[in-house]
Amino acid sequence: MADLKSTVGSDLTARYKKLAGWDHELASPLSEEQFWAKPFAFGNSYGHLVLHVTGNLNYYIGAQIAATGYVRDRPREFAEEARPSKQEALKEFDDAIAMVVRTIQAQSSEDWSQPYSGTGTHAKNRFEIVLHCATHLHHHLGQMIYLGFQLKRG
Repeated sequence: MADLKSTVGSDLTARYKKLAGWDHELASPLSEEQFWAKPFAFGNSYGHLVLHVTGNLNYYIGAQIAATGYVRDRPREFAEEARPSKQEALKEFDDAIAMVVRTIQAQSSEDWSQPYSGTGTHAKNRFEIVLHCATHLHHHLGQMIYLGFQLKRG
């Protein structure tokens, strides 16, 4: 029987990879223009949501657990006017996912319960923040699905 460390690590790794795959699947049919379009007076573009979840992962897991030195500018995630290309935004997202996977795999059984602190979260340990970030990404994928449907409708 697998130990808790390998079970938690493999299941979280699989979840993050699956979510990343969904993001690429949803973004694939979007043109560069659609990727950055805001079809509603409220809300965000698909591209800005990609920037947001990338920043979220790089800060909460990268800076706070993996000690990457990432400095987050959360407001810019939603307002970036010097937009990277769709390909570059997705590559940065993929790089963040790869960092998350490496960080998950580096955790010992004891590491998961290490105290955690970060601006804007009440997570008390590493497991809680890694789980929270996965659910946060999943939440925004729901918004991306809705944006994709709207953009296809024109």
